[in-house]
Amino acid sequence: MRTSRNNKWRLTMRSASRWLPAVVRTTGIVLLTLLIVFAVFRATAPFLISSGIVRSGIERALSEWTGYRAQIEGDPTLDFWPTPRITLNQVTIREPAKNGKVLGHVDSLSADFSLLPAIRGHAHFHEFHFLRPVLYIRRDENGLIDWTNEGRLSKAIEQVESSSGQARPMRKDQDAAIGMLTIEDGSVEMTDDRSGNVYKMTGVNADISWPRLSQRMTAVILARFNDQDIKLNFDSPQPLLFFAGKSVDAKTSFSSPVISWAYNGVTSISDLSTLSGNLELSVPNVPAFLTWSGQRLPAADALKNVSLSADVTAIDKGLRFNDLSFKVNDSAASGVMDLNYTTAGKPKISGTLAFDQMNLNPFLAAFSMRLAAETAFNALLNGNPLQRLDLDMRLSSSKAALGPFQFDNIGASLLVAGGKAKFDIADSGFEGGSLTAHLEVAPGDFDGGGKLQISIRNADFGGLFTRLKLPGPLPMTAAGSLDLALSTTRPIWVARLGDVAGKMHFASSAGSFRDFDLSSFRSLATQKAFFRMSDIADASFNFDSINVDATFAKGSAEVQNATIAGRNETITLNGVVPFRSNGLALSGAIEATSPSDTDDLPMLPFFLGGSWPDPVVSPVTTLLQKPQQQ
Repeated sequence: MRTSRNNKWRLTMRSASRWLPAVVRTTGIVLLTLLIVFAVFRATAPFLISSGIVRSGIERALSEWTGYRAQIEGDPTLDFWPTPRITLNQVTIREPAKNGKVLGHVDSLSADFSLLPAIRGHAHFHEFHFLRPVLYIRRDENGLIDWTNEGRLSKAIEQVESSSGQARPMRKDQDAAIGMLTIEDGSVEMTDDRSGNVYKMTGVNADISWPRLSQRMTAVILARFNDQDIKLNFDSPQPLLFFAGKSVDAKTSFSSPVISWAYNGVTSISDLSTLSGNLELSVPNVPAFLTWSGQRLPAADALKNVSLSADVTAIDKGLRFNDLSFKVNDSAASGVMDLNYTTAGKPKISGTLAFDQMNLNPFLAAFSMRLAAETAFNALLNGNPLQRLDLDMRLSSSKAALGPFQFDNIGASLLVAGGKAKFDIADSGFEGGSLTAHLEVAPGDFDGGGKLQISIRNADFGGLFTRLKLPGPLPMTAAGSLDLALSTTRPIWVARLGDVAGKMHFASSAGSFRDFDLSSFRSLATQKAFFRMSDIADASFNFDSINVDATFAKGSAEVQNATIAGRNETITLNGVVPFRSNGLALSGAIEATSPSDTDDLPMLPFFLGGSWPDPVVSPVTTLLQKPQQQ
């Protein structure tokens, strides 16, 4: 059996050895012939192809694509290795009319072309490279780009724009091969009819892959805008629909040192209300971003960085940000936010945000924002955003801080509507007690001033004074309540203490005054005409209650009635406390709490003046004594 198989194998090999050399020879001859034909064709191509034909062909192609007149000033250069390629210098695209407006200029334009069509006088171009192009474009009132003037690109955009659905196939006579477009050291100048502003980008370098008009486009663009390097990525399977202002699926991202964002979903170049996708936004340096964008925000130094992540969906007359993660400085929040339009056409932001911890300093800085009259985004905001934007936000946080003050389980709201802006703390824990507050910005271009109301109940003010390390004789271990109402006629973002007026009432239960020895006070009052508060700081004064009423105006507080009632003695104070000098000028008296103790504790009037925390005490009885006769 094995011998039979070996015999068959030998017969097969002998048969193959007869025809195999013939196949190899034939294949080799065919390949050699093709190589010779290719080499001869390459060698003779420069003689067969007229540079004038190729030049006129690309000139005609540019005119057909743009719908404008293409002019080429420099002489063309043809290369045939490794691929046929033409290079043209000083290419200008202008309106068809004589001496028409220049729409673009290219220092050098090169493109690949096919040999056979070029020999027949019909060159087809692809793989374009633009060196130092300058492009002038216009964005109309509807937010659309005026791309071309009845050129091939314009007609293709019009075709998809007029179609009822996105699935309509492009006509073959409208479709065309493009290939790879490379831009080197270009610039773009866009005139925005909506705002009247002109935006310029320089140092534009781009790689754009667009095989055919009907196919996917991917683009990577590097440029410099407002002295910052930027990078833009774009990827869409329906670029013509995008240019036509319709909604398409796309991936876009923008990055720069001052702001970056990435979006994946349905988008439109003209109508943001059709967005539906995921958005990631980050502003790592808010002051630098405001400077770059040409905006001004008072107290912007308090805002360090802002970032958000959300799923964006379209709602009636607006957008909804679901699963929103929001971060300002070190405060993170989550919730839902809506952006829509009122019946008057004004944009409105509403929603609910829950913070893990909240720093109210940057929040109030943003609340009091006012932009300069001339900004890069003036067309969008048209001046003061508190007038151009309505807000209705609900905020909550388990922990919150405003400077050195701490809050627990805070619930707040922000309302901007009808020419008024209000910030309310409906409920919050504060130093073991509770706090409510109301901040209102008055109308009148939001420059008419504002008012602040604060109500605190059963808070540990003694513990607060100790924690803040405030010097001088102050209450300790005292639970108190405070009602404060302040107002100003100046804009709240520029108002100072001298511009604030209002009133205050403070009441406290039993506690003690540190660094205040009442016995030493009486003793020194009979011995000295003047002494300092630090001279009686050896002990504390226990009291049963404190009640203080004061008014504020012109940079000072007028203490109208301050009573510190102890078990045996009561202190009363009246006078003025200027804020700027950190001084005080108070008249006071120490008298018996009970009228029955008047003989043992006679009234002791005094004057308190100087600078806190160590003012000077002048007993009035000593000041009224007449000089002794010599």
